Amino acid sequence: MKRLELYIKKISLAALLVSAAGCADFLDESDKSNFTLDSYFTKPEHAKSVVNSIYESLQPIMSSGFGGGPWMMVEFATGLADTELGQAQNSLFVKDLVNNSDNEYGQTIWTSFYKGIANANIAIARIPEITMDETEKQKLIGEAKYLRAYYYFNLVRIFGNIPLTLEPIDLTSEGLFAPPAATEDVYNQIVSDLQDAEDSGLPMRDASGRVSLGAVKSLLSSVYLTMAGYPLQKGSGHYSLAAAKSKEVIDSGEFSLFTSYDELHDPSMKNLGENIFMAQFAAYILPSSWQVSIIPYNRGISNYSAETGGIFAQEEFVKSYETGDKRTSEKAFYYTSYSLRDDRTQTLELGDYYIYKHFDEVAQTNTTSSGMNWPILRFAEVLLIFAEASNEADGPNGEAYNAVNKIRDRAELAPLSGLSKEALREAIWREKFHELSYENKTWFDMVRIRKGFNVKTLEFEDYVGHQFVYGPTLKERELLFPIPTAEIRNNKNLVQNPGY
Repeated sequence: MKRLELYIKKISLAALLVSAAGCADFLDESDKSNFTLDSYFTKPEHAKSVVNSIYESLQPIMSSGFGGGPWMMVEFATGLADTELGQAQNSLFVKDLVNNSDNEYGQTIWTSFYKGIANANIAIARIPEITMDETEKQKLIGEAKYLRAYYYFNLVRIFGNIPLTLEPIDLTSEGLFAPPAATEDVYNQIVSDLQDAEDSGLPMRDASGRVSLGAVKSLLSSVYLTMAGYPLQKGSGHYSLAAAKSKEVIDSGEFSLFTSYDELHDPSMKNLGENIFMAQFAAYILPSSWQVSIIPYNRGISNYSAETGGIFAQEEFVKSYETGDKRTSEKAFYYTSYSLRDDRTQTLELGDYYIYKHFDEVAQTNTTSSGMNWPILRFAEVLLIFAEASNEADGPNGEAYNAVNKIRDRAELAPLSGLSKEALREAIWREKFHELSYENKTWFDMVRIRKGFNVKTLEFEDYVGHQFVYGPTLKERELLFPIPTAEIRNNKNLVQNPGY
């Protein structure tokens, strides 16, 4: 893959953030000296620097502007998102199910995650050579393995048959243009990396934003749940594994749901409460840029000069929530009106449902620089993983009900009870779609369960043949995204996914 050439011979190990109050301290300013792979790995600070560089690949996916943003790709693929941004062709291609391999969203995801994997491979191979505190060394290797697993987990679900590279490579390496690996081999490596990370001595939670044991176990529970479903269909045994691993997180007592939905988008609560693992951002240093995409197109409600209207919720989806669901209250998960920039005493009705769960009020109305983190794993998801996996493995049971009802209780909904296994299964799916909306979760679940959610009938129907409320119908090809054109062109071992 030609993109790997950018960082295999002489890479930049610099993390992009410097330490600042309220952001992750660990992303401190890195060593700026010139180095090669042969000369660099001699000091403990070099070990930390290379691991810090792996985290950097979490951030480019969230870049947003008048061209849309790569993170939107899996949201428009659900049929549950809309846009006012006519020039964001990458969004429209996915939304209208006419996507192709030239889509820059897919290229950004591929390039960013393989860059993270390349840096992780270097860290895993070279940190053991450094003389340093052994406990700290093992933690850093654990972080590197977690991040490598996370990147591969996303790549294999998005693109399918992908190269599996586990060693540092240079321009002479046989692995430079690696062939695709079997999907099950990729999943097995993901599990192996996460199991190693479990044993690396990480704390259960880390308020600095570094990988924690809670993050490792939470991701592993999600991996097991995915392996139980499509495409591997491992079934009951892996549902049991997912239930057991998510229960370890629940039983740790380190994580709990926020009492208010406002805390989900409060920058002061980053890495705390139900936030288990997040992509780190810092106001004025490396601010999050998706704020311009979740506000209406040029309505004058934001202090940002760019109001792009890049993504908002389909009205029919918001109306699919149960009557009285607190998440649909104004400025809980969504907002339909907002004050005007020129006169904050005046309110404008917006006409659609915009996404409030990622809305930084201070940045929007004052600073135009957001330090809000992006949620990758939060405790609500772990509760829903446990509820689904436990029901699949053992049928309806008290612990499964208790987990899903914690989510419903916060939403001020009546508890579920007395359902069949099949009915509870779909109730949990609906809860997951509603709770984790627009967090880059729903499309992955649709592919895993091979179901789409009919927002009019409130029923789940087969993924292939599922019609979006605005017209297009999912085909089998949409179970994967196309491998980017540049990757196919440069690595002749790659095979394009069917239908693209």
